[in-house]
Amino acid sequence: MQTIPFFNLSLTLIPLLFVWYYYNKWTNDKYEIIISTFRMIFQLLLIGYFLIFLFEKKDNFIGLFIVLFMVTVSTWIALRNTNDKSFKHYSKIFTAIAISGIIHLVLIIEFVLDLKEFYEPRFVIPIAGMIFANTMNALSLAIERFEKEIIRDVVFEKAREIAFKACMIPQINSLLAVGLVSLPGMMTGQILSGVDPLIAVRYQIMIMTMIISSAGISTIIYFLLNKSKVS
Repeated sequence: MQTIPFFNLSLTLIPLLFVWYYYNKWTNDKYEIIISTFRMIFQLLLIGYFLIFLFEKKDNFIGLFIVLFMVTVSTWIALRNTNDKSFKHYSKIFTAIAISGIIHLVLIIEFVLDLKEFYEPRFVIPIAGMIFANTMNALSLAIERFEKEIIRDVVFEKAREIAFKACMIPQINSLLAVGLVSLPGMMTGQILSGVDPLIAVRYQIMIMTMIISSAGISTIIYFLLNKSKVS
């Protein structure tokens, strides 16, 4: 693949500066995008070197630690924009993300891909990352919308309905747009590397169904855990 020069890469910050200006102007928060961008750069540089070690080291305990770390961090990020930042609420989000994530990770690794060894780092780590990041985003949207509806004195069932539909909008849009509006990076990358397009499509179908179902199940679990408290 062609190497991107640092100067060319820096050009992507130009539209981001435009977004930052209006984000600061309209939300009065000048630091969130800046901090998030610098964290993203640092984290990607760090993980880029770390993945070389992880892909070579097939240690089940390391794999378990990575999955636990992903769940812990994704829960903390999902909690960030919620009103209730108690440990009890954290534990509910953690449980929802963990159960949904583990169900899908086991299904994909053990049954769909049918790998000889369950912990194959070059498969497990990227797939786990996609699952937990997706459930984190879905839950963040669901909880934020749910809390807003509850503040407006909307009954639990109606607030849950509104929040569930809102958090599933990006997932359903992705299903409707794939192949027509968006060409997924994973599928495109496989095709460019010489993989048969029909094989690449199978992998992408696996990813797309995994994304919508992991988002849905994590949100369902969260509301099932939360119902007794609200009721």
